[in-house]
Amino acid sequence: MAKPKIIIFGDPQRQHAMQAMDSFVQFAEDRAEILATCHGESCPINVLKEADFAVVFGGDGTILSAARELCETRVPVIGVNVGKLGFLAEFAPGELQKLFDRISTDKSLIEKRMILDCRVESPGNDAFTSRAVNDVVITAGEPFRMIELKMSVQGQPLASCPGDGIIISTPTGSTAYNLSAGGPILSANLAAIVITPVCPHSLSFRPIVINAESIVEIHAMRVNEGTTVTLDGQVSRKFNADDKVIVKRHNCHFLVVNNPLRTQWDTLAGKLNWAGSPRYRTSADH
Repeated sequence: MAKPKIIIFGDPQRQHAMQAMDSFVQFAEDRAEILATCHGESCPINVLKEADFAVVFGGDGTILSAARELCETRVPVIGVNVGKLGFLAEFAPGELQKLFDRISTDKSLIEKRMILDCRVESPGNDAFTSRAVNDVVITAGEPFRMIELKMSVQGQPLASCPGDGIIISTPTGSTAYNLSAGGPILSANLAAIVITPVCPHSLSFRPIVINAESIVEIHAMRVNEGTTVTLDGQVSRKFNADDKVIVKRHNCHFLVVNNPLRTQWDTLAGKLNWAGSPRYRTSADH
């Protein structure tokens, strides 16, 4: 059987990441062909396309960055948590080595997740385009006055949103900023888009879930000097009056290798204490 071809991504600023990477390289010496190691910089696209898997050592930010780079190559991501929370990182370093033979051969562990395409159109300027694995966020910014955004879905007016901004999220990103802002948790492999207002100046504007094939347009009606469009908390662009954001499903996917030892719901419970049982009083408490 041919050895799997692997690309390694890691954050050189994280000491634990470098240690875990060195340990894995030694472990994988006779089990895999390591094509390249990318320490924060982009790997050549022709090298990425040759890989069977990308092993990413870091936290969620490192995985999001790698996933955006890998989405058009159809290379599955094996996320290894060496950060604080690592919600997207399915494996601990020890689990990666213990389960490596299975996860490098069992195709049923690979899950396809949707990502978003974001385009910002600004009168008189070139359009800005990028993609997001988690979310596209418009945030008020300095001097932190309330902004107003006008939204439409499939060309039909949806709502005017005065407040601190708006979150357009994928199911993968539903457990990120969307969750903190009161949005719903979606199963990660769904095809859907979540629209969640950030501190809306309304008692009745609640998050909604729409079809993944919908096109969302957001017009800037009133913004601040520091209002920005941010993708995955990593890629940002200034959002000016009269600008328009167009968000839709991207034609490529985020392929992630799931940990066979736990489900998404196990991760929610273990890392975010989701659906934790009430702390009932026992007889010993009397």
